[in-house]
Amino acid sequence: MSRISKEQVKHVAHLARLHVSEEEADMFTKQLDDIITFAEQLNELDTEGVEPTTHVLDLKNVTRKDEPKHWLTKEEALKNAPEKQDGQFRVPSILE
Repeated sequence: MSRISKEQVKHVAHLARLHVSEEEADMFTKQLDDIITFAEQLNELDTEGVEPTTHVLDLKNVTRKDEPKHWLTKEEALKNAPEKQDGQFRVPSILE
């Protein structure tokens, strides 16, 4: 027995604004049922005493230190600008 119906697949496709043909709906129904079956197998595992994790490796604070660096001055940044005005890049207007 399928855990997901073709109507449910079509409903989700409609919500996602996707056109799904009858053949695709049949294919996705089978594929999603296989995925659900596999996911249900995970419920059979004994996870008693297993600490929940959010990542496979025990990594903490792997971001770099926030240290000041030398940045371009405004003049250096604008040096090669095709057009500049009042110390800023001048770009074409996109509003009418």
